[in-house]
Amino acid sequence: MKKLFAFFAVFGMLSLGATTLCAQEENVAEEAATEQVTETAAVADEGVQATEQLEAPKGIHKQIKAKFIEGGAMFMSFVLLALIFGLAICIERIIYLNLASTNTKKLLQNIENALNDGGVEAAKEVCRGTRGPVASIFYQGLDRFDEGIEVVEKSVVSYGSVQMGLLEKGLTWISLFIAIAPMLGFMGTVIGMIDAFDKIQAMGDISATAVAGGIKIALITTVSGLIVAIILQVFYNYIVSKIDGIVNTMEDASISLLDILVKYNMKK
Repeated sequence: MKKLFAFFAVFGMLSLGATTLCAQEENVAEEAATEQVTETAAVADEGVQATEQLEAPKGIHKQIKAKFIEGGAMFMSFVLLALIFGLAICIERIIYLNLASTNTKKLLQNIENALNDGGVEAAKEVCRGTRGPVASIFYQGLDRFDEGIEVVEKSVVSYGSVQMGLLEKGLTWISLFIAIAPMLGFMGTVIGMIDAFDKIQAMGDISATAVAGGIKIALITTVSGLIVAIILQVFYNYIVSKIDGIVNTMEDASISLLDILVKYNMKK
């Protein structure tokens, strides 16, 4: 009996020990699985955050600044100066041409009324009070009215050429910046390619990583020069079309002035 009791006691202790050991192993396995899930989630969160940071769009000014630095400060600075000076001249010309525009029909009517009411001096006073090249041409013609219609016509034509030259002032500089901007870009391209080939020669082998920097600089400078030229070319064409319109108005108004002066001369 004692032996049987001792056997059951030993068997119970062994069963309890085995149960405790299994429970401990299960707890350890559960803790390891929990830690692995936590680490996986943390890695996934870091990956999502890194992806969001990469996909987060930069501001346009930051992107331009980054490309400006990547393109090389020296040549990109020259391209930027060409854009600044070119735009400054374009803006000045646009303001000047807008101020030079005149309502010629109203001006001709005022001159005709002044001639009928107060004579040539009254018409000249109207021209003095009106801004623009058309009024200046009319004043020069009226100032020589006493010398005859033929002299008036020659004076109008001559002074019209002077005013046309003033309207076209600055266009040569805009043309220069339009031409020089892509040239600077192409110069940067050549220098970037030379740098890339120097690296290839130094390494003795062609490596995309080694030459990518020089090629990237070359492309950035080229694109920048072309963009500056395109912007200035648009402004240049607008200015030229504005000048053509003013010149056509001047010529048409000058013919109308001569007709008015002929009628006034016949009434005298």
